[in-house]
Amino acid sequence: MRLQASVVPSLAAVLPSFEDLRDQVVGAAIDRTGLEEPWPADRAQFLARKDEARGRLNLIAQQIAALLAAIVQQAAPLPKKLAAARSSVAVCSDIEQQLARLFPKRFVEQVPAAQLSHYPRYLKAIASRLDKLKTDPARDQALMAQLGPLQTAYVRTLSARKGVPDSRLEEFRWLLEELRVSLFAQELKTPMPVSVKRLMKVWDSIGGTRD
Repeated sequence: MRLQASVVPSLAAVLPSFEDLRDQVVGAAIDRTGLEEPWPADRAQFLARKDEARGRLNLIAQQIAALLAAIVQQAAPLPKKLAAARSSVAVCSDIEQQLARLFPKRFVEQVPAAQLSHYPRYLKAIASRLDKLKTDPARDQALMAQLGPLQTAYVRTLSARKGVPDSRLEEFRWLLEELRVSLFAQELKTPMPVSVKRLMKVWDSIGGTRD
């Protein structure tokens, strides 16, 4: 597997903590080709899985590398846009926290493949939000007032779980990303209908608390 050399330096320029992307691409490709459930039940199934994985590994790795290139492309303008918006402290803080959640140190391996594929759209939505902020900061403030309580409730509940996995919280986490797209960059569309009202109902069904 070869990861284009241009991908790593470009991403490192935007997100300098991601120096190990090559290893992550390989690890993610192995996970997606050889470590998926159901597990092999006997030696014959194991050998068949190994042969199948060997045949797909390079293709999957190249697909992940291509997705990273798209992520880099959308991430590249964000530092400059954030710098230009520094007077809007609350907005910049919110976006920086969003980016920190999107990009943990081993994000290529940790983020589910289905969600990682949406990252270019999430980043494009952030750029669109920052562009709109310049002409209508009041709009952004109003939208944040809608998003804020759900975001805060999620973060507090996640913290209270102290790392204990919860599939419902994980699903809600990605619904929040889609809600951000719907609120701040509606023109980009979402794969499913989302709204503040819908997410409040989902949150209540999880049993989460809100202020």
